[in-house]
Amino acid sequence: MRTAEFWEDYELIDTSCGERLERWGNKILIRPDPQIIWKTEKLHPGWNSADAHYHRSKNGGGHWENLNFIDESSWMISYKKLHLKVGLLGFKHTGVFPEQAVNWDLCSNIISNCKKQLNILNLFAYTGVATLACASAGAKVCHVDASKGMVAWARENAQLSGLSERPVRWIVDDCVKFVQREKKRGNKYDGIIMDPPSFGRGSGGEIWRLEDNIYDFINLCESIMAEDAKFFILNSYTTGLSPSVMEYMLCEIIKRKRNGNILSDEIGLKVSTSEGILPSGASCIWISDLNLAKERRDLK
Repeated sequence: MRTAEFWEDYELIDTSCGERLERWGNKILIRPDPQIIWKTEKLHPGWNSADAHYHRSKNGGGHWENLNFIDESSWMISYKKLHLKVGLLGFKHTGVFPEQAVNWDLCSNIISNCKKQLNILNLFAYTGVATLACASAGAKVCHVDASKGMVAWARENAQLSGLSERPVRWIVDDCVKFVQREKKRGNKYDGIIMDPPSFGRGSGGEIWRLEDNIYDFINLCESIMAEDAKFFILNSYTTGLSPSVMEYMLCEIIKRKRNGNILSDEIGLKVSTSEGILPSGASCIWISDLNLAKERRDLK
């Protein structure tokens, strides 16, 4: 399992009884996590003094109990040189998935180790941390998300990080329709990142179900990869889309045509109060040359 090692503004403090105790900058949050089925004793004082607590509803969804927030709905954290806005969003989210830092660093390494400027496509790009990691490393990036609000948030993160002038295209669009148009235009990308949802509905009422649509969409995306493309990253938070299932698809669709290497594994977060690691999703990566993934000293 790959774990995010370099966070200073995020910490998974403890886990118990279906919940995470986390530090986000100077704020302590309690959020639900269905994978936490153990019932270890809640000894850390943060369990009783958290700034906000997300409570799930029996009827679906849930709500935040703001214990120590007054009028503050968002605040700042940093990851290395990136400065990010986080907040108390619906369905327990904050705007950042901290476990994905392992892939932000991987993208940065690949881009920095290439002799040419890479053209990267980030699909289902959310609040744009992967976009900023790629742009900061020197790439041109096309950032695509169907939510106007999330793209605006990503642009705000770019401004906060001093990256507003980097070559990033900010696109509000359905990801499948956008890639279809890029194929017709003949546009190509050196690297593709995708973090698709389990379920979604497009602006025209189109229904996205990950298990039904992901294979065809990867196939479509492969058709807009440059001849000398460097990487393809597929992330999943869906139980049915395991690392081995993702590996099989990328082997059939990409490696069979382009050779290269496949890396697939769970990604996770270390728990400060124990020796455990909380699984937090999975990634499968096709990379043309494993040497590109090696970290350089100037990236630390």
